[in-house]
Amino acid sequence: MRFLRQYGGLRREMYVVFFGRVVTNMGALIWPMLTLILKNKMGMSASEIASLLLLLGCVQLPCMILGGKLADRFPKRNIIIVCDLVTVASYMVCAFLPVSGPMVALMFLAGVFAQMEWPSYDALVADISAPAERERAYSLNYLGANLGIVLAPILGGFLFENHLNLAFAISSAATFSSTVLIFLLIKNTAPAPGEAPGAAYEAGREGQSTWGVLRENRVLLLFLSCQAVWSLVYSQFNFLLPLNMEQLYGAKGAVWFGMLTSVNAVVVIVGTPLITGWFSRRLHDTGRLAWGQLLIAAGFLMYVFIQGAVPLYFLSMAVFTVGEIFGTLGSQPYITRRIPASHRGRVASITSIFSGTFSTISQKVVGALADAWPMRAVWLVVALLGFLNVCGYLVLCRRDKKAFPLLYGEGMPPQTLKG
Repeated sequence: MRFLRQYGGLRREMYVVFFGRVVTNMGALIWPMLTLILKNKMGMSASEIASLLLLLGCVQLPCMILGGKLADRFPKRNIIIVCDLVTVASYMVCAFLPVSGPMVALMFLAGVFAQMEWPSYDALVADISAPAERERAYSLNYLGANLGIVLAPILGGFLFENHLNLAFAISSAATFSSTVLIFLLIKNTAPAPGEAPGAAYEAGREGQSTWGVLRENRVLLLFLSCQAVWSLVYSQFNFLLPLNMEQLYGAKGAVWFGMLTSVNAVVVIVGTPLITGWFSRRLHDTGRLAWGQLLIAAGFLMYVFIQGAVPLYFLSMAVFTVGEIFGTLGSQPYITRRIPASHRGRVASITSIFSGTFSTISQKVVGALADAWPMRAVWLVVALLGFLNVCGYLVLCRRDKKAFPLLYGEGMPPQTLKG
C-alpha cells in the first residue's frame, strides 16, 4: 500500500485519464493480434505483412504531424473524443464483416486516428501535472493502460480462432465507455504551474517553430535518434514474437502470445509502482532509459536459446517488461521537462514520427529476415541492435547533463528536476 500512496495528491483530471485508460485497454483485443490476423487468417507472409504495415506507417506520418499541431491549438480532450469516436465506429463495423480487405482497411483507419490522438494524450498528462509530479503522473497513466489489458490478450487469444468479430465488438464498446468518461469528467485542462527547479525549460515560446526549439538543444535530436532505435527493437514484441509463436504452434500461437502479453501486463502492474518508488530518487531519466534498453535487449536475446521451452518464455517476458517499465518512466518525463509547454503536442508527434518510422521500416527488414533466416538468427540481430543502443543512451547521459544543468542540481532529487 505504501507504493500506491505515492499516487495520491494529483489533480482530479489525472485520475479520470487513469480510469479512461483502464476501460479503453480492457477492450484492447485487436491490435496485439494484427500480425496473427494477417498471417493466419489471410495467409500473408512475414514480408507481405511488413509491407502492409509500412504502408500504414506512411499514411500515419502526416496524420501524426496534424495531431500534434491540433493538440497545441485546440482543447486536447476534444481531439481525444473525436478520434475515439472514429475508432469506436470502425471497430463496430468490423464486428459485422468477415475477415477481408475492407475489415483490415477499417482497422487501419482506427489505427490512424489512434495515432492522431496520442500527442494530445501525452501533452494532456504533462499539462495536468506539475513538473515535480511528472514521474508519478506518467507512472499512473502507464499503470492504467496495463491494468486494462491483464485479461484482454488472453480473451483475444481464445476469441481469435472462432469468434474474432466478438473481439471487435468488445473493443468498440470499451473504447466508447472511456470516451464518455473523458467527455463528462474532464473540463479543466489548463497546464499545471511549474514549481520545480528547471521549470524554466518548460516556459511557453509562442511563435517559435518546433524545429527551432529542437535546434536550440541538439541533445534532443540525440534523444529522438535513440528512441527511434528503441522503437525498432521494442516493436518486435508485437511483430516478431507473434510470428515466432505462429511458426511454432500454428493457430494456437495466438493463445500463447495472448498469455505472454498478459504476463507483460501483470509485471507492469506489480512492477510500475515498485520501480517508481524505488528508483525515481536514484536514477535520472537518462539512466532509466539506458537500463530499460539493456533489459529489453537481454529479454529478446533469450529467444535465441529458448525456442520451444515454454516456461522460459515467461521469464524472458518478465525481463523484457521490467526494461519496458524503466524505459517508459524515463522517456515520457524526459521530453516534457525539456521542451516549452506551448510545443508539447508537436514535439510528441515528432517523437512518434521518429519512432514509428524506424519501427515500421524495421518490420519490413525483420519480416524479410524472418522469411529467409532461422528465427534464432533474427532474434540475435534484434538483440544486438538493442545492446548497441545502450551505448547511445550512455552518450545521451553525458551530453544531457551539459545541455540541461539546472536539472542536475547538487543535492536535488531527480523527480524534482528535469533529467
